[in-house]
Amino acid sequence: MANPFETWSLDREIVLVKLLNHPREKVFAAWMDPEALAQWYGPAGMSIESHEADIRAGGVWRFDMVGVFEGRERRFPNLMRFLEIVPNERIVIDYGRPEPNDPDRFRVTVTFDEQADGKTVLTMRQLHPSRERRQVVIGFGAVEYGLQTLDGLAAWLDG
Repeated sequence: MANPFETWSLDREIVLVKLLNHPREKVFAAWMDPEALAQWYGPAGMSIESHEADIRAGGVWRFDMVGVFEGRERRFPNLMRFLEIVPNERIVIDYGRPEPNDPDRFRVTVTFDEQADGKTVLTMRQLHPSRERRQVVIGFGAVEYGLQTLDGLAAWLDG
């Protein structure tokens, strides 16, 4: 089977954008510090329990998103595999569950575009393995949860 991430396709992509009131070095640094990442990453109401954090090209971040739903705690295991890190410019990640051959894993490219006023436009592009999978994740709230994550980054940076 061909690698679904070798070709780009609009019907498999989700794009999230956030203007942050900080220089790109500071925004980028928030992604590189495992302790900081665990503080701001994830949707509103969820916390992060980090199990392994080796944030470099070839490294991984293995963590659980933890939240309370219908009165009981739920854990969502996650694995980010860092494929490329260009300081202050770009991070490329394979993102999914910790299973070795997760069929639902997707590619994330985060870019940091510094503006003339010292602010940064952060763009997070998700490329899903199929248009059907993209529809599934949109259906369970991936766009809203992704925007909440970027709001969490903004709040952390402002704090």
